[in-house]
Amino acid sequence: MSRTIWLMAAALGMTAAPLAAQSVKAGIEAWQRADYAAAVAIWRPLAEKGDADAAFNLGQAYRLGRGVPTNLGAAQTWFERAAEKGHIDSQATLGLLLFQNGNQPEGLKWLKAAAEQGEPRALLVYGTALFNGDSVTQDPILGYAYISRAAAQGLAPAKNTLAQLDKMMSLEDRKKGVALAIDKAKAAPPPGSQAAGAAAKPAKVAEPKAAIKQPAPKPAKTAEPKVSAKASPAKPAPAPVAAPASGGWRIQLGAFSQRASAEALYRKLSTNGALAGRQPYYVAAGQVTRLQVGPFASRAAAQNACAALKQACFPVPAK
Repeated sequence: MSRTIWLMAAALGMTAAPLAAQSVKAGIEAWQRADYAAAVAIWRPLAEKGDADAAFNLGQAYRLGRGVPTNLGAAQTWFERAAEKGHIDSQATLGLLLFQNGNQPEGLKWLKAAAEQGEPRALLVYGTALFNGDSVTQDPILGYAYISRAAAQGLAPAKNTLAQLDKMMSLEDRKKGVALAIDKAKAAPPPGSQAAGAAAKPAKVAEPKAAIKQPAPKPAKTAEPKVSAKASPAKPAPAPVAAPASGGWRIQLGAFSQRASAEALYRKLSTNGALAGRQPYYVAAGQVTRLQVGPFASRAAAQNACAALKQACFPVPAK
């Protein structure tokens, strides 16, 4: 995808164009110089006029708190504006943001839209939701197809998840999933095209490079089913002594075809101080067992525990 770039004739002594007349690329260049305020000033008028790339980048600025105060509400608004125009990165980022913040149905709606266009993160998260039946009708074969497409694009977490699914699903079902993945890949828009209903003018997906390096919401890892066949059966070490915890939140650490695999993962993590005073919950969900640990006093406390564990997980309300 390409966008017209306004070239500055500096050699001829011309002054810079007004901010409102500058391009999305000019904002990216300012961002890469760490002049975040200038980047925001360039993108804002473009975004207000409906430029999807500028709206996406402005959303990133608000999400990261660069050039503007951190404001996830404002970030979501700008992502939504771009997503509604068919901007793939905005659809995926908005979906991940909503998913991580507990609004799984709305998040999955946008992730599905991005997945249908082949966005790998969206393919992984939406495919995992299909496999587990999380906020969508359970369809393991279709979930396998989505995750296969993400893995085929080189997404490492998708490759790991696919390897786990290969141990959990029959060869016949996996073949069906691969065939379905091939059909959906053929039907997806070709790289560089706009989604149906998007503006006819091609737009360059212009996520600032600096933003790419920042930690982004990654519910894909938190949602991916895990098989701990290689987990050591060693006896768990005693957990640190801590006051009993209370609260209405837990963290979910994975979904397993066998409860024993969930128990093995808990044994592996139980000595981590982030879980002190908490207990495991083995929640049956169809053919899988979800490992949850809690309670935690708040969503923020649960998110902090996930960060401390350095293990794929996400907060869930205690039921």
